[in-house]
Amino acid sequence: MIAKVEPLTTARALRGPFDYRLPAGMSDIGVGAVLLVPFGRQRVLGVVVEVAESSELPPERLAEPLRALEAGVPAELVRLGLRVGCEYCSTPARGLELVLPPGTRSARGQTGALRELVASATPGAAEALAGGVRLGARQRHALEALLSSDRELAGPELAAAGIDRDVLRRLERRSLVTLSERERHRRPLTEAIGAPSRPVTLNPAQLAAGERIAAALEAREGELLVWGVTGSGKTEVYLEATARALERGRGAIVLVPEIGLTPQTVGRFESRFEGLVAVLHSRLRAGERRDEWERLRRGEARVCVGPRSAAFAPVPDLGLVVIDEEHDASYKQEGDPRYDARDVVRWRAADAGAVLVAGSATPRPESWQELERLELPRRVDGSSLPDVEVLDMRRVQGPLHARTREALAELADRDGKAIVLLNRRGWSPFLACGECGQGSECPNCDVSLVVHRHERQLRCHHCGHSEPLPDVCPSCGSVALARYGAGTERLEAVLAEAVDPLPVFRLDSDAASRAHGHTRILRSFQEAGAGVLVGTQMVAKGHDFPDILLSVVLDAEATLRFPDFRAEERTFALVAQLAGRSGRGERGGRVLVQTLAPEAEPIARATQHDAPGFLAGELRRRKALRYPPFSELVRIDLSSADQAAVSAAARRLRTALEPALPANTDLLGPAPRFRLRRRHRRQLLIKTGDRAQAVSAVRSVVESAASARELRGIALAVDVDPQ
Repeated sequence: MIAKVEPLTTARALRGPFDYRLPAGMSDIGVGAVLLVPFGRQRVLGVVVEVAESSELPPERLAEPLRALEAGVPAELVRLGLRVGCEYCSTPARGLELVLPPGTRSARGQTGALRELVASATPGAAEALAGGVRLGARQRHALEALLSSDRELAGPELAAAGIDRDVLRRLERRSLVTLSERERHRRPLTEAIGAPSRPVTLNPAQLAAGERIAAALEAREGELLVWGVTGSGKTEVYLEATARALERGRGAIVLVPEIGLTPQTVGRFESRFEGLVAVLHSRLRAGERRDEWERLRRGEARVCVGPRSAAFAPVPDLGLVVIDEEHDASYKQEGDPRYDARDVVRWRAADAGAVLVAGSATPRPESWQELERLELPRRVDGSSLPDVEVLDMRRVQGPLHARTREALAELADRDGKAIVLLNRRGWSPFLACGECGQGSECPNCDVSLVVHRHERQLRCHHCGHSEPLPDVCPSCGSVALARYGAGTERLEAVLAEAVDPLPVFRLDSDAASRAHGHTRILRSFQEAGAGVLVGTQMVAKGHDFPDILLSVVLDAEATLRFPDFRAEERTFALVAQLAGRSGRGERGGRVLVQTLAPEAEPIARATQHDAPGFLAGELRRRKALRYPPFSELVRIDLSSADQAAVSAAARRLRTALEPALPANTDLLGPAPRFRLRRRHRRQLLIKTGDRAQAVSAVRSVVESAASARELRGIALAVDVDPQ
């Protein structure tokens, strides 16, 4: 038998798979097996992508695998990994690495199972304690603990009882104790925020959505969008749909934007389906991730909850895929392969005969256009959406409007809570000299350094460069250094003064960088009687606190300044999502939106809670400009330390691409991008109506360019559906 193996190497120019002759001891090897194989002068891991009876090469020219790893990859995931590598113009190896069992590529090889010692007393133990056998103090203690428990004790229980392993071995030799080993699952510690989920009585809109999903499960097909205002009970619909899938003996994948920012979703699924839920994400320890993966592969867990990497979870007989907050850009992977988890699970659902359910209060125009909609128009508690007031900041000094200060001051009197969003971290985004005008710029990137006052540092938020905060201008020696603008760090200090003595909690990537930092901050905010949570867009994602009386958005128009056709969509979603955090309790709530552009369409629609109106206008605009969903985009990024070389390479690549692209395609660029990590960058953008042909052309040209001598030193990256 011949195993066709895709070696897990990073070389783009490599063309696999390669044939290996299977020895008699490996006759049971199948698709998905992970093998250690000789490859040139190296030993590399590879994945079996096909098993054949024969090879084009004579058997004597074929090498044999050195060994097979314990855990392999389900065949359907092998197909998925290869498709991801192909569709996103990456390599088969990089696509397959996404579906490997956790720990496969670690320095020690595959992460193994955790074994624990199990001890139980034999029938002769009681007689020994009664005086028939001479025992030491530690031996007597061990036997007393085992007999009093009236059952076997394992690993942590033995340690808690103070029973030493060596003592147990001596007792085993005296036939007073029976010892064995068993596998112990390393379950991740999940700190749920909020009350546990219990079955509730669904309202008519939720029931209608549940019945439609049930019909789709029965038909084994369907792509549905659950659109509902914030607080309308979308998660209850997901829970009901998951229960229906489990009743049919099928599994489910539930994607959340960021596992650390949506602990409520994880907790609610675990409390509803106790023992059947596995959690997969990058913050787990290697052993925990391995054991959760194995629980899913063996079918012990039937529901997987996690961020984008959970799209590759080994869930047998997949029946349901849920994409919570489907509008969130976190579902797009930044590194190669630059896959979109929303598309990956869409492919999985289609292949498995599963139902896809996407949900959001602010769905993407693509989803609004393409998916059947199930509407939840009202909040489950019957409360109204909060009133929204737009505050014009064009003649206001400082980060807070007077109306905002008044509303914050009322919190202490009402014993309430507020969420304040400013999508910019640090103390100030810019430091400049008032004498010579010299600004603080990153030496590696064409961006300003951000002031972090508490650490007395200037930092680049792109490359990580940092330097001490100067007391005088490095250029002219003046002490007239001015900090311009405000970030979350400065806003935290301003709010602490405005709401004193109420506590202020900051949630951004700086404050949440420590282990479980995000959960700790959210739990502290939840348990506080009153207070303010301030942060970046993290504070607008998926949190359900019933006692929020006030939500405030600062610099609401900031994302409108980005040169991106999705800028209006993101602005609308950010404002509308934070507005929805307020007024979920009995006391109602209000929302204040501070902006320099009060008449902007996305802000006006968001303050009216008018997602249908915004999406209708956005789709008209995109159709006129031929942007998704009315076209497909592919971006090619080139970078080099040599500016002239990267410019020449971009022109060369454009020349090669032009004749290969389909007729209804626009090729834009090369255009410059800001310097990043001391590398100059150029980009080409393809706008096409024929995705398959365009992606095929790009893949072919980029693979040829990767091995071209003229492009050595040029880094190439392809981003299909760039976000």
